[in-house]
Amino acid sequence: MGTILIGIAGGSGSGKTTLANNLVNYFGENEVSILRHDNYYKRHDEMSYEERSRLNYDHPDAFDTELLCAHIRQLKAGHRIEMPVYDYSVHNRSDKTTPVLPNPVIILEGILIFAEPELVDLMDFRIFVDTDADERILRRIKRDVNERGRSLESVMRQYRETVKPMHDQFVEPSKRKANIIIPEGGRNQAAMQMVVDFIKNRLR
Repeated sequence: MGTILIGIAGGSGSGKTTLANNLVNYFGENEVSILRHDNYYKRHDEMSYEERSRLNYDHPDAFDTELLCAHIRQLKAGHRIEMPVYDYSVHNRSDKTTPVLPNPVIILEGILIFAEPELVDLMDFRIFVDTDADERILRRIKRDVNERGRSLESVMRQYRETVKPMHDQFVEPSKRKANIIIPEGGRNQAAMQMVVDFIKNRLR
């Protein structure tokens, strides 16, 4: 049946990555590959670190959608791609890439993937992970401070200035594009089993 693309969207800290990783762990890396939307932030070598740190990374325009769509089409055509690697510590794309294989199932996970009609048109199945806002901000603080080297003050400032306003403007409305809505993401075992069964049927 060819490669199928499953989109997993939801707010920051909703559990998208956990769900995507659980699916890879279940089926194995020979069956499922992952594309991370965050890796497709536009490159801004022409800007200083201070200028890049002030950009709005929660708006659809922050992403290189043209490159991502081209990579998806290559994967669907059976070709390996080199996914960019984004360096959060410097707010810019690095010179490294990660190979992504054209496995039977490709998962694209990201906050704003349902806000781009061109991306939505390429998806075969769309999942929205819906998690309470208080839980999402706590998860984001823990992740950005511990894993991405951000200060607590910068995380809180970014949340107030861009994350929440952009969530309300783009992410929450994009929920209507989903085929299914999953509360709590990878922690929802019943929903996880439903997605597993769907993928099994497609792989047959």
